[in-house]
Amino acid sequence: MAWDFSTEPEFEQQLAWMRTFVREEILPLETLDLDGETLARATAPLKEEVKARGLWAAHLPPELGGGGFGQVKLGLMHEILGRCAYAPAVFGNNAPDSGNAELLALGANDDQKKRWMEPLLDGELRSAFSMTEPNAGADPTLLTTRAERVGDEYVVNGHKWFTSNGSVADFLIVMAVTDPDAAPRRRASMFVVPTDTPGVEVLRDIPTMEHPEERSGQPGGHAEVVYRDVRVPAENLIGAEGDGFLLAQKRLGPGRIHHCMRWLGQSQRAFDMLCERAVSRYTHGSVLSEKQMVQDWIATSTAEMTAARLMTLQAAWKMDQGGTEAALTDIAMIKFYGATVLYNVIDRAIQVHGSLGFTTDLPLENMYRHARAARIYDGPDEVHKVTVARRVLRGYEPREVPTEHVPTRREEARRKFAHLLDAAAVGS
Repeated sequence: MAWDFSTEPEFEQQLAWMRTFVREEILPLETLDLDGETLARATAPLKEEVKARGLWAAHLPPELGGGGFGQVKLGLMHEILGRCAYAPAVFGNNAPDSGNAELLALGANDDQKKRWMEPLLDGELRSAFSMTEPNAGADPTLLTTRAERVGDEYVVNGHKWFTSNGSVADFLIVMAVTDPDAAPRRRASMFVVPTDTPGVEVLRDIPTMEHPEERSGQPGGHAEVVYRDVRVPAENLIGAEGDGFLLAQKRLGPGRIHHCMRWLGQSQRAFDMLCERAVSRYTHGSVLSEKQMVQDWIATSTAEMTAARLMTLQAAWKMDQGGTEAALTDIAMIKFYGATVLYNVIDRAIQVHGSLGFTTDLPLENMYRHARAARIYDGPDEVHKVTVARRVLRGYEPREVPTEHVPTRREEARRKFAHLLDAAAVGS
């Protein structure tokens, strides 16, 4: 199989523009501690510049209002956007809206796309993905939230949390059990539920390591939501009953590639700080860059980031060629490997800065807190490792005698090459 991650020169020019745009126009906003309304005003003209460049909402096909870039190009874009938390929203590629738009593109009918997906792509609406429950996270087959059909409606009851952006969303995509007696992966379905529907109770944005202070109504929060006899029209069902698990997998596949490339952008930012500090800080007779331990951190970080980047682009390429199914093992690998690389590089950058790295005078401590979550959300690392191991082991069969058993192989080789051995014996 041939591998080719190259892109045409015109797209490379777009990437160069993005790097400058993110560095000069978006990154400075990090330092201002803007509220949501002020941030929206500050980024509105930036969004118009992005749209003028043809880079807005690049994650969907052109016929659905997106750029039709494919996963390799999207990955390269997200690597740049990952350097700043504000950047994805400026490009109309922010989670969870981008993933929800992809889900609607896959499963929604024309009326649903017009009502929910198109305004989402235009930035007129915000969304949230409501799947995780306090007792059902990495295993969606354990979901208990129910959606029971009553006439022309579904009645939803349940308790969700970590519904990211749930407190600021206009609508929620809710995964709920519609047939508890079906096969585990056919029990659940997905529904569009407007947040102003009676019975939808957003209890709070859960304080986390990312945002230790309790806050609500701000982008980036992880809402706890209760659904009490929430009645939604049957027309709000996405796809068919029982499609919930399949839609979730198709939504999360591209999203994990985007996550991993954004993590690489964050890793590179931390790595740049690490190297700058190494050549600047003098201690114990030389600058840090001359210390072998620091050189080890630099070399190891470079190797890890390079490996993660190639793995992720390979997964993106496979998805472009054959869809999510063609890249399932790769997607699982990059999720746990990329998250670990992000964490490691930021940790080394903090260490090389000493006490300064521990302070809020640098962005590293904030990046570090966010990086720790990467090993949990979209499925904890351990679940993805199990997935990889199981898929790899499908290619092997148990053998009573090991395939590489030398005495057995020797006997087989003697039989295969008997004529050569006989000739050699005669000649000697």
